[in-house]
Amino acid sequence: MVHVLGSRILLRPSDIERSREFYGEALGLAVYREFGTGRERGTVYFLGGGFLEISGHSGESPSSAVRLWIQVADVTAAYEELRGRGVEVLRPPKTEPWGLVEMWIADPDGVRIAVVEVPADHPLRYRP
Repeated sequence: MVHVLGSRILLRPSDIERSREFYGEALGLAVYREFGTGRERGTVYFLGGGFLEISGHSGESPSSAVRLWIQVADVTAAYEELRGRGVEVLRPPKTEPWGLVEMWIADPDGVRIAVVEVPADHPLRYRP
């Protein structure tokens, strides 16, 4: 087994500044570190228990198989806050048959993001 010391999700956007504005300003993710200089510098954001790195450039559309899952304490409050910041909500908060409350948004390149609330009585809150 490989001993994993750390991890992060890497995204190569079509327009790094637009993506930096989305993740840093619209979503309000805190910056862990930046590297490089100028407009093309890379930015690594805190993403709960992990990290999200926005760096480089891609002329290709992201795969529709890629999704981000972000857990928040209150998805309804997140919905109001994100709408107030001009983030397009693809689907407002809804309780799913599996018990999670989910809202869907997308980043500027179309990467779909589930913003999820785990209710207090949901099995994900308990360990057997």
